[in-house]
Amino acid sequence: MRLSFLYLTVVFGLSVLQPFQALSQTNFFEDPRFPSVAKTHDVIAILPFDARVTLRPRQMRDVTPEQLDRMEKAEGDGIQGAMHSWFLKRKKRGSLRIDVQSPNVTNAKLLKNGVTPELMAAYEPKELCEILGVDAVIMGTFDTNKPMSQGAAIALGVLFGISGSTEKAIINLNVYDGETGDLMCSYMKNINGGMGSTSEDLVNVLMRKASRRIAYTKNITN
Repeated sequence: MRLSFLYLTVVFGLSVLQPFQALSQTNFFEDPRFPSVAKTHDVIAILPFDARVTLRPRQMRDVTPEQLDRMEKAEGDGIQGAMHSWFLKRKKRGSLRIDVQSPNVTNAKLLKNGVTPELMAAYEPKELCEILGVDAVIMGTFDTNKPMSQGAAIALGVLFGISGSTEKAIINLNVYDGETGDLMCSYMKNINGGMGSTSEDLVNVLMRKASRRIAYTKNITN
């Protein structure tokens, strides 16, 4: 899965036996129109993230291309699911004014319209919003040298008999407006983490920092 949409890079350095911690480097972009545009949004969707798992050469010898594809899909779906859960928790707390489409609904609509991971890059964000029936989409990429989603990580441990920290991960988070297709928000943050870190851990730290500035999680009134 490879997306070609504009994105900023969030680099994560992950160290052994430490929870995720933010480093000093931050890069945040917000279109000046986003606070106003966000007030017109009622429902957004989170797409499966475009994931790439770069294993060590020794590990790659024991993995087929099909297995790697499944591992990468699991990673992308894991980030999508973790981000959806994060938004749902804020919705229940009353700190989120928009609704977030269920990943099951999002993925089913994409499949019904022939939007496969391989063809995703052929669609503009505006087109994806129309297919999904939402006002905006959150999408991005995720690169790691060791899977973080539970299913993929377990499979890796079984295959190679290894455990430990993820040495490097890169995540890119972007919000696109459905009416114009314009990039409304893009977020970058350096983070440290360690052994036992999951997709949920990564998303929680990323969104905790981003939520202070992303329009959807501000105290917006109509």
